[in-house]
Amino acid sequence: MLTLPAWKFHPTRRAVFLPEVLPILYQDEHLVVIDKPPGLLVHRSEIDRHETRFAIQILRDQIGQRVWPAHRLDRGTSGVLLFGLNAENASALSKQFEAGTVKKRYLAVVRGYPPEKGSIDHPLTRQRDPYEFRGSQSSMEAQDALTHFQRLAEIELPIAVDRYPSSRYALVELEPITGRRHQLRRHMKHIAHPIIGDATHGKGKHNRYFAEHFACNRLLLACVELTFDHPISNQRLTIKRPVSGEFSAILTRFSWSEI
Repeated sequence: MLTLPAWKFHPTRRAVFLPEVLPILYQDEHLVVIDKPPGLLVHRSEIDRHETRFAIQILRDQIGQRVWPAHRLDRGTSGVLLFGLNAENASALSKQFEAGTVKKRYLAVVRGYPPEKGSIDHPLTRQRDPYEFRGSQSSMEAQDALTHFQRLAEIELPIAVDRYPSSRYALVELEPITGRRHQLRRHMKHIAHPIIGDATHGKGKHNRYFAEHFACNRLLLACVELTFDHPISNQRLTIKRPVSGEFSAILTRFSWSEI
């Protein structure tokens, strides 16, 4: 989905385009945390050579200094995204993700009713971008991957979206313990409860139903909470952000409360 720059209109003047800005959830002299909108790449990628919008670039222009991502969110995933304001702090933060000391909490809308709570302990083959295979065929070894989940709410609609006379959906909380690429999307597919809006691992009929009937064209996956140690003070910080936009509209439509 193309997002045009914001603009102001004056009846006697030409339209004035304003630079795009991102919601800042926390900032000090060492790091900054934003709420990444869905559809925005964190940084330039060989896969999307024609893309011109990146979180790194927008945030750099917004705050007037360089930023370094400590981790990344998939293009379709929204929510809490952490940057260091110098390379050293970003590296220290990244090492926390690698060590598994960062606690991550996501919300997702999935097809069907998963168990009330549980864990998905299912190894995932390492996914690489196509350009990484140039010149050699690297091994696709499976890596340990663990996700805890909890069902928060559910709804059954009297609509035959697929082969059943009614359609069930659930709001789930997801906590990835490991950080494999597309882990949450792949794990939810593995237990037959794919995330709505997932064009790669989801169900097309359900994705189209949400787009056509609820005007929801995004991946319904968001990082709503991140807990980590400050790289300088070592203080434990928790940054939270409720879902917004189309995701929030779905919660309202289904009378679900974000827990």
